[in-house]
This record gives sequence, C-alpha cells and structure tokens, in this order.
Amino acid sequence: MTFPVIGVVGGGQLARMMAPCAIALNFELRVLAEAEDVSAVAAVANAPVGDYKDLDTLRRFAQGLDVMTFDHEHVPTAHLQTLIAEGVNVQPHPDALIHAQDKLVMRSVVEKLGLPNPAWAAVSTVEELVEFGDKTGWPVVLKTPRGGYDGKGVRIIDGPEVAAEAADWFTGTPLLAEDKVDFSRELSALVARTPSGEAKAWPVVHTIQVDGVCDEVIAPAPELPAEVAEAASQAALRLAEELGVTGVMAAELFETPGQGAGFVINELAMRPHNTGHWTMDGCVTSQFEQHLRAVLDLPLGGTEPLGDVVVMKNYLGGANTDLFGAYPQALAAEPDVKVHGYGKSVRAGRKIGHVNVVGRKASDVDELRRKASRVAAIIRDGEDPQEGN
Repeated sequence: MTFPVIGVVGGGQLARMMAPCAIALNFELRVLAEAEDVSAVAAVANAPVGDYKDLDTLRRFAQGLDVMTFDHEHVPTAHLQTLIAEGVNVQPHPDALIHAQDKLVMRSVVEKLGLPNPAWAAVSTVEELVEFGDKTGWPVVLKTPRGGYDGKGVRIIDGPEVAAEAADWFTGTPLLAEDKVDFSRELSALVARTPSGEAKAWPVVHTIQVDGVCDEVIAPAPELPAEVAEAASQAALRLAEELGVTGVMAAELFETPGQGAGFVINELAMRPHNTGHWTMDGCVTSQFEQHLRAVLDLPLGGTEPLGDVVVMKNYLGGANTDLFGAYPQALAAEPDVKVHGYGKSVRAGRKIGHVNVVGRKASDVDELRRKASRVAAIIRDGEDPQEGN
C-alpha cells in the first residue's frame, strides 16, 4: 500500500500548515527549507535545507516525489521548465505560475481576457511614468513586477515631481504603472483547480489591510451584492482555467461599487494565501487540504462555510516575546477562538500567527471581530486589552 510523496519548495508557514492535512490523508510531505529554523521544519520530518534558486538543489529535492509544489512563487521559471523536461511533476506549471511571479504578465492576460483591470502600462523611464500619469490622472501606483509582497515593491506617485524621485527604481527593467483605483474595500476570491480541470471556489471575502499587510479577513464579505460576489468568483475561476492553474489561487480584488463589474483585479497568488486562512476552522475543506488534493489531481472537497460568518485575525510580532506564556490568558479569554502559531521567533511586524472564530449568524460579525482581536492582542502584547475596561 503506497501513498504519494509531495514536495513543497519553501519552508514558511504555508508549508507548515499543509503538514496536518498531509498527515490526515496519509500523504508524505517533504519541504525544501531556506534555513534550519524556518517555520515548516518543526512540522515536517523530511525538510532538507537548500537554495531554491539552485537547479541542482531542486533536482536533488525532486528525487522520489510524486509532485512538486510551492510555498511561494519565487522559484526561477527556467529551472522549473528544466525539471519538467526531466520528468518532474510540477504543480502549478510554470506557464501558469509566471502570472503570479510577474505583474506585467498578469496585467496583460487580464486585459486579454476582458476581465476587470485598472488602466496600466509598462514604463522604463521617469518620462514614461509621467506620460502615463498625465494621461490617466494622478496619483498612480508604481510597482516592481517581481518580488513584491505585503506592500513591498509598491510606491504611490502623486505627480511629476514625485515621479522624478523614483528614478532609482528604473534599472533597465520595465516597471508596472497602474491607475490608483478608487475602491471601497479589498476583497479576495479564492479558488482551487486540478490538472484534469475540476475547479471550486470559496466565498468571496473582505480583507482588511494595515500598512500593506493583511490584518483581518471576514468571510463571506458582508453586504457584498450577490451579483458582484458571483462575478468575482467566476472571474477567478476563469483565470484559473485559462491560465492552467493547479492548486489554490487567490485573486486579490478592489471593490468599486457602481463602477463596471463592481470590482477590479489587483494581484494573483498561486498557492495557499493569507486571505484563505479562515478556511482552516471555518470551512468543510481548508485551503491547505484542497491544495494537496488539487496538485495530486484528486477530487476536490466541499467549500461550504461552517457558519454564517468567519473572522480571521493575524497577529504580528510585538512587545511580547514569551508567546506561550500568554496562552493561558488568551485561551481562557475567548474559548471559541482557535489559535494557529507559525513557530517563528518574534520580530516587530513579522507574521507569527493568526486566530479564527466561527459565528452562527452574520449579525455576529462585530462580536467575532472583537473576540479575535482580543485573543490576538493578548498573544502579541502579553496583556488583555479589555482588562480595566
């Protein structure tokens, strides 16, 4: 009796959270870790340390795998193409992954498919950036096409004078300039697709960003018009189909009430995503289990929520370095809140865990947000924000 071996390139918290799902399904999970102390190493028995940018390291890691998948999108495309030519089963395929790796490629295909897209252009000089801003109106958003995340690699350009200050960003490679979308809130449409073409969507969620980092997720997105939710899900499913995505894909969106389809596509991620962490406790099938099913071309699980509303709250590194020392108070404060830690050392602003709480009624959302924020604050700061109130 044999079960598949899944290799994950990258040892962050996403790989770590795949481990319990792999254990439950009796799959063997291996991780190519960046260092001995990264998040997934403590959760996965077979976690060699190696450089994912080195082809020979990837070749060695691929030996004995039934499928190779990813914790992040940064593996060089050429290396993945070589591995596939040598017979390695890589999911998602690099032809799909490039749309999450390169924002210029993504913008082009969204435009080609006729899906909601902000005005955009590839710009190689300050002069081209100014020309774009004068044409579409200021401010504009300037992005590095590759490597940016959690607000990094993004710059708001308010006018021609500020554009000149961005000259150091122009190093010969085109950058992405976008119209600064006037949006009411951020949304995320999470889907999964198998190599044979089965695809499923989770409910569209409201994501709340603080300083460019996901802070909270409310699922489903409250008061989102049904037609907008359906259109957003269908757009994500169409992208997954047209691009040949396998595994989980998140389409990050801006809601634009009364304009066009009611949303525009911001960015894509082809892996489990922070905006899907609520599924761990709030859904029939978590995004992590679904990802493993999908890359193995197994039937997908149900995506129905387990309550009328679910809240996820991240906690970042803060004043408290004794995280476990805060657990007694945190767990006692709100017993229905589920805590997920990432096994990381505390550093200011670093994602070190999240909490989930499921509610029976959509009207409970404010109370659920209070509960989640309270538990997250106790762990982050080592003290209860409600004491003394």
